Amino acid sequence: MNGKTVLLTGASGGIGRAIATQLDSAGMSLILVGRNLEKLEQLNGLFSHTHIVVQADISNELGRVSVLEHCQALNKSIDVLINNAGVGQFDLFETMNDEAISRIIHTNLLSTILLTHSLLPLLKTQDRAQIINIGSTFGSIGYPGYSVYSASKFGIRGFTEALRRELMDSNISVQYFAPRATKTSINSSNVEAMNKELGVTMDGPQQVAKALLAFIQTYDRQKFVGWPETVFARINGVLPGLVERAIVKQLPRIKYYLTK
Repeated sequence: MNGKTVLLTGASGGIGRAIATQLDSAGMSLILVGRNLEKLEQLNGLFSHTHIVVQADISNELGRVSVLEHCQALNKSIDVLINNAGVGQFDLFETMNDEAISRIIHTNLLSTILLTHSLLPLLKTQDRAQIINIGSTFGSIGYPGYSVYSASKFGIRGFTEALRRELMDSNISVQYFAPRATKTSINSSNVEAMNKELGVTMDGPQQVAKALLAFIQTYDRQKFVGWPETVFARINGVLPGLVERAIVKQLPRIKYYLTK
């Protein structure tokens, strides 16, 4: 992977910063995309290599065009696209407003699809290229308090699977990477307290980033991070009733933290 050019969205967030650090250490050339220019430049200043910073909100067309134009201006095309940008949720569905619902679906799902569509011609010019879509355990297990977030990540998983099969005869590998709960600002203190009470393990961003770096080098179809989440995701696909019986026992405590 040394010397390859990687475009990373959501680079200024918790997991994004950790991913960028791992990729920089591996000798990759980075295009760091995010909405917060100050955070992006601060991150770039920490590295031994100088990378390209692109301030852009990929949830709007102008932002996606800006990303595309920066990529087109490179001396060589991008080798890897990592779709990491996203927003979280921990809310009762009935209390959410239309704007919040639309923001989650648009940012996590639609923006990823549209950006991938615009960059696909550039990826096709390479001898071998990769698209890595960052999903979630909740992209396989629908969980209370994460109804819309789960919908967006289920969508990312489906998009990845379909696009991978559509491009199987091409130079592009399309891969799905699903972390479990992670200690970043995307999770509120209520989420952290609930996870602690329920015995849910939360990984650090660096753990997730190291697992992603290893995954990129495999060209495998998908990777689920953590046990027992990996097992539960598989069981939920075959015997969802078993998972529901476990979740219903947790429901009173989940709703306590949802309304706290």
